[in-house]
Amino acid sequence: MNLIDWCERGRVPDRLARLGMQQLMKRRLRDENNGDGERRSQRFNQFLAELRASPIAVETGAANDQHYEVPAEFFHRHLGPRLKYSCALYPTGRETLAQAEELMFRLYAERAGLVDGQRMLDLGCGWGSLSLWLAERYPNSQVIGLSNSHGQRADILARAAERGLGNLSIVTGNIVDFEFSADQAQFDRVLSIEMFEHMKNYGLLLAKIARWMKPDAKLFVHIFVHKLLAYHFQVENQTDWMSQYFFTGGTMPSENLLLNFQDDLKLQQQWWVSGTHYERTANHWLAGMDANRDAIMDVFRRGYGERDATVWFQRWRMFYMAVAELFGYAGGNEWGVAHYLFEPRRLK
Repeated sequence: MNLIDWCERGRVPDRLARLGMQQLMKRRLRDENNGDGERRSQRFNQFLAELRASPIAVETGAANDQHYEVPAEFFHRHLGPRLKYSCALYPTGRETLAQAEELMFRLYAERAGLVDGQRMLDLGCGWGSLSLWLAERYPNSQVIGLSNSHGQRADILARAAERGLGNLSIVTGNIVDFEFSADQAQFDRVLSIEMFEHMKNYGLLLAKIARWMKPDAKLFVHIFVHKLLAYHFQVENQTDWMSQYFFTGGTMPSENLLLNFQDDLKLQQQWWVSGTHYERTANHWLAGMDANRDAIMDVFRRGYGERDATVWFQRWRMFYMAVAELFGYAGGNEWGVAHYLFEPRRLK
């Protein structure tokens, strides 16, 4: 039995598990930074070539199973009241999770230039946190959420019905081959929150999104990033635990990676959000799991069986600890969150 097996069985104290995670991050940085500037440039150019030779996304079925077909009750039991399954915002560091969720939504609205009456697309809408918030805040807007999970769609629509929201619809489809018809598209604003990390060919993705936008529309993107490095989540050995169980087929973008894909949309503005905000978010999720252990274990027993329920509970705890340690590394200045505002290129 190796160290990861011991961690998955809850036999390693959290403090020691976090120290081990920090060591893996140091090793990642050492390996990725190995070599001179020319070699780093060559590696980045090779990475770009791999992305451009890929489909829009790979391993979409695995990613769906790992995050989005997990029973909704699990997320209801430990996320914030809005079910925001992405980084929240903690301006003072003392905010509750509920407050931090709301503050990040307001930041999106400000940076994306949202106005009541716009036709809005929530691309990769997750558990509907942003879609529902938009529909409530902008009652004269038509809000459409695109999800690749039937379970998510049912959960979102049930909550929309409870709140009497008639301006929200959820569409299910795989971004790789999904298309809006001409009359369905024509969005004023497209917002995508932590979906691009599951993608590969950003050129094809942005070209598709551009087809759905009005000439004066904007695309707002929120992704987690490293300040300089871009790499694939790959399973090469047992230390690639997060890639195996939580980000199969995923990508860690660098902060400026998307600047290399501006054929159809051009960057208007870019922002950095300190990784400490994600550190606090993940620690809040972890605390929510621990506070609701009995109820979550019941969910996992029904889904995974008695034998594997404890292992999966601990895997999710480890995942949130890893997220917290990753984004808290070096005071949130190594890995963080980036916001981008794109607009269509004008035809000459």
